[in-house]
Amino acid sequence: MRIIAIANQKGGCGKTTVAINLAACLAREGQRTLAVDLDPQGHCALGLAVPEEQIEMSIADVLLADPVETTPDLSRVIWQISSNYDLLPSRFDLSTLEQRLAGVAGRETRLRAALDTVRDKYDFIIIDTPPTVGFLTQSALYAADEIIVPVDTGYFSLHGLSKQLQTIRELRSNYGRSIAVRILANLYDVRTKLGREILAELRKRHGDAMFTSFINFNTKLKESSSLGQPITEYDPVSSGCRDFVRFARELIALGTESAIPEAEVPVAAAKAPAAGLVDEGLLRQAEALAENANKLLATSQTLLGGTVAARGQTPPTPQETDRKIELIYGPRPVSDGVLLTVRAPGASRVHVAGDFNGWNPSSISMSRLADDSYQVKLPLLPGRYQYRYVIDGRWEADPANHLMERNPFGDVNSVLVVS
Repeated sequence: MRIIAIANQKGGCGKTTVAINLAACLAREGQRTLAVDLDPQGHCALGLAVPEEQIEMSIADVLLADPVETTPDLSRVIWQISSNYDLLPSRFDLSTLEQRLAGVAGRETRLRAALDTVRDKYDFIIIDTPPTVGFLTQSALYAADEIIVPVDTGYFSLHGLSKQLQTIRELRSNYGRSIAVRILANLYDVRTKLGREILAELRKRHGDAMFTSFINFNTKLKESSSLGQPITEYDPVSSGCRDFVRFARELIALGTESAIPEAEVPVAAAKAPAAGLVDEGLLRQAEALAENANKLLATSQTLLGGTVAARGQTPPTPQETDRKIELIYGPRPVSDGVLLTVRAPGASRVHVAGDFNGWNPSSISMSRLADDSYQVKLPLLPGRYQYRYVIDGRWEADPANHLMERNPFGDVNSVLVVS
């Protein structure tokens, strides 16, 4: 059983939305999942259409019981939401629990003791925490083996993340426990320059401590919560659902052994990227793409206007060359979609596959041009897409597209943004 706390002392970063929908997607993937609401506002119950007036017992009753005298019976408190998906709800009286347990020795250990009683029933326990560093958050961090820190890609996110990591570091030292920490970029809006810059800075500073998956800003996620449904039920074909399914699958695949220990999260994360957190595999992919781009440049002089030295002209600057290559190869927006062009000398078949066609390697063929280039026009709606070329059965990223994301297979996908 993996116990995961969703924690960030900064409000407005979408902790409850992440907890509700991550749990729903884990359940959909066949994982027995329990969501635990440690926020006195009770938003998990609200977001799952569990009426507070019908909650006779809550997590507060569980934590009030002395584990030395009584073994907690969580079956009386847990609500079944759907197949493989249960909820341990909270009510507003949870806000008084810190005062009611003031002075009680070992109060932070009670949640862990209660969850240990259902260890054999669940594969995942997801704990939603309040946006404060008090008794409830401390209980969640003591109970958890892993912590997911959702970070919105807004102006104050880096500062809030630095504080949260420092809090986790201090609690880890106090409890003497190793806690794995991962960072999730949430509420990402690719349309804004600030969002793109914040995401790039998060990856620069925190390296492998970040999930490769991220959650895009999506109105369907807000609508689903307001109507008391996880996104898997409200709109299972929405981009928001796809984001959470991808995230859940990455979490399952990582496992606990692959988690990055908190001790490896850089102490000076808010000031500079730490050495040793650079993804060497991604760097190798980037170098390979750069080498391919250089080869592409060397073989495309005729398309760029011939050898300038032969005409006695001044050689183009690197910036001018890059602009000319981008006009010839890579993605180019057109009036009714996007035009993709790639050079593949000697290839007999070239296809393009991406999340726009279910990653089918043969459904979209590219037409061959006279200069060993291949081209296809994709009628894509506005959004963000990942894709790769399939050249004679070999999967390759687009060497003329500098936007790329890591994929679960240790490689990179090219990224296409349609506005």
